[in-house]
Order: sequence, then structure tokens, then C-alpha cells
Amino acid sequence: MLSRYRIALALLGVAYASTFHVAAQRGAVNTAQPLDGLSPALAAAFSAGARTFVKRYTVADGLGPVFNDDSCADCHRAPGIGGASNRLVTRFGRDADGFFNPLIELGGPLMQTRGIGSVTTPAGSFTFTGERIPVDATVVAHRRTTGLQGIGLVDAVSDDTWFAIADAEAANDPSTAGRPALVLDRTTRLPAVGKFGWKAQVPTLHQFAGDALLNESGITNPDFPEENCPAGDCALLDFNPTPAMNDDGRDVDALSEFMRLLAPPARGTITDAVALGETIFAEIGCNRCHLPSIQTAANRIGPLDRVTFHPYSDFLLHDMGALGDGIVQGQAGGREMRTAPLWGLRSTPRLLHDGSASGVEQAIARHDGQAVRSRARYEALDPARRAALLEFLRSL
Repeated sequence: MLSRYRIALALLGVAYASTFHVAAQRGAVNTAQPLDGLSPALAAAFSAGARTFVKRYTVADGLGPVFNDDSCADCHRAPGIGGASNRLVTRFGRDADGFFNPLIELGGPLMQTRGIGSVTTPAGSFTFTGERIPVDATVVAHRRTTGLQGIGLVDAVSDDTWFAIADAEAANDPSTAGRPALVLDRTTRLPAVGKFGWKAQVPTLHQFAGDALLNESGITNPDFPEENCPAGDCALLDFNPTPAMNDDGRDVDALSEFMRLLAPPARGTITDAVALGETIFAEIGCNRCHLPSIQTAANRIGPLDRVTFHPYSDFLLHDMGALGDGIVQGQAGGREMRTAPLWGLRSTPRLLHDGSASGVEQAIARHDGQAVRSRARYEALDPARRAALLEFLRSL
């Protein structure tokens, strides 16, 4: 078995080489497209998962009692189903003397902005309304909906590979190295590397689906069986019209399969200027965090089996300085964020975790912390080389 160091060297060799991107062969951007080469059974699973993804949950299904939206597709929609959007969710907490309190007792850390309205149950009548930021909150952050294309490939990477990438970054330049976030895998009940969410707080697609069903739509499921207490007041759950578990796991499984089998975003045309821009991208150090290539582990699904893919991310936590959102989540501190993958950049409506950047240049200008030196090198580029770099980024 290869040592972590040898794996890391091999990964760096793949990552920093000039690569031809399979996604570029697909032509125009087209979301909700499955991976190439699926068997008929897997293609059917993808279609079934897509139907669940666009499903609109009702109160009878268990929606709420507080929630953010009633369908996955309402948030993941740009440029089509499975994509990103400008939709933001709000997180909050209280930072006092360096200690972060997620204010669970006040409905934190995620705010559910909608309620199911008036209901009558054996416990009586009640009107559920959306939550508001409590006055005790001193930290408020917004997070943009991310695209889901290709994340089945990310899910198929072994934990050893993530550790190897971190080791390689530390050996290459400790000042910009990222670190894996270890979180609880609710299926195995063991620690695992998180790679989904802005803070890398979720380790698997299955858990990602269950988490989103509960926290965005209020649909309880086997991994997340407890309802969110509206504004932290658990007594109000006495009026919940659907107190039994809302999903027996079938919707979580269907959503997981849909996301697992989504094809990565298609690349734009790779011109000479784009190729030059990718060289400049490496020269100024952007690829140290936005890793161009990663390989999946052995997998029972052929299109996920030992595949080299091109997300332009290491999916590790980095100290982003002022660009951090101030929220402490799992092992991620307030200044730390997971490296955002750049694939699909050309179809992403707004950029950065809070959607505050309307274009690539604004996003680069906001980079801070461990990214300061790369930002400075970008700012020092002459106009022609800067234009080539931006053309490369806009081809992703």
C-alpha cells in the first residue's frame, strides 16, 4: 500500500499537470444530466431521484412546522435542476469572549424563515410562523446555495486521499495548507472527513440529503429523526400536525442516488487563452487550494470507479481571514471555510459563500487569510496575463 506521502506526490503530479477535461466534451452547460455510462438500473435510479428532487412537500407529508422551502429544486435551480442559485440561508450565533454559542435554545444556528401557518391538532390550534434573528445574536451569516453537479465523484473519494492531499499541501507550503474536517458519519457512527457544505460539515451524500430534508424542509428521517423546535421553543411541537417520522428513508435514498449520479458541470471552450490562463493560475498559487484534479477510490459504480475528475478544490478547511463567516461549525472555526470548487463557475449566478461577489474579479479581491499572497500575485499581473487568467476561470 502506498504511504500517504507517496499518494500525495502522485496526487500533486496529477493536479499540477496540464489536463484535458472530460466535461468539456459535453458541450453546452446542461444540468440534471447523469454520468455517462450508467446501467439501465442506475439510469432508472437517477430518474426516480430526480422526481424526488423536484417533489413539493406538503403539511400532510410532514413539511415544517418551520422550514425554508418545500422543494429541493426551488433552491438548486441555476442554470437548471441540480445547480446553484442566489438563494441564501441565514445562520446566527453569539460570540462572547472568543466562545461561540449557536443559540440552539433560540432556534439557532440555522434560521427557518417560513412556517406552515394555522393548524388544529388534538393539542389545540396554533399558527406556525417563520423564525427571526434573535436579539441575542452577535454573529449573523448568509450562505448561498451551491451546485450539486459532480458531487457523487467527491463522495467517492477515500478519506485517505483527503488526508494525503492535506499532507502534500503541508509539505509544499505550510502557510497555505488546508486541513480535513472530521465529523460524525451518522450511518457508521464513526468520524469521517467532511467535504460537503461551506464548512465541510457533512461527510457523505446520504447524510447531506437527510440533513437538508430536515433543516430546509422540516422532513424528519432516520438519520435526523428530531424536529427543529420553532425559535427554540420545543413546547410548540405539541401542535405539530405530523409528529411521526415523515420519511422512512426512501426519499433520502432517492435524493442521494440523484446527487451521486449527477454529471459534473460541462466546461466551456478551451482556447489558447484559456490554456495560458490555467498556467498562470498555477504560477500564482491558486491551484494550491483550488486543486485541479482528484481521483476517486474503487467503486461498485463504474462511472465513479477510480476516475480522475477536475473540481478545482481540495475540499479542505482554510483560514480565510476576513472572508470567514464567523460561524463555528464542527471543527471549522469562524475564519475557516471549505475551498469552494470552481467547476461550474461560468454558470454560477453569484460568488463567495454569501453571494456578495457579482463576478470573478470581485471574488478574488475579497480573498484573505491564507489566500492573501495569491491575491497579491493576481493584482500584480499585467493586463494581458490577468485577462488570460480570467478567461480561464470563466471557462470552468
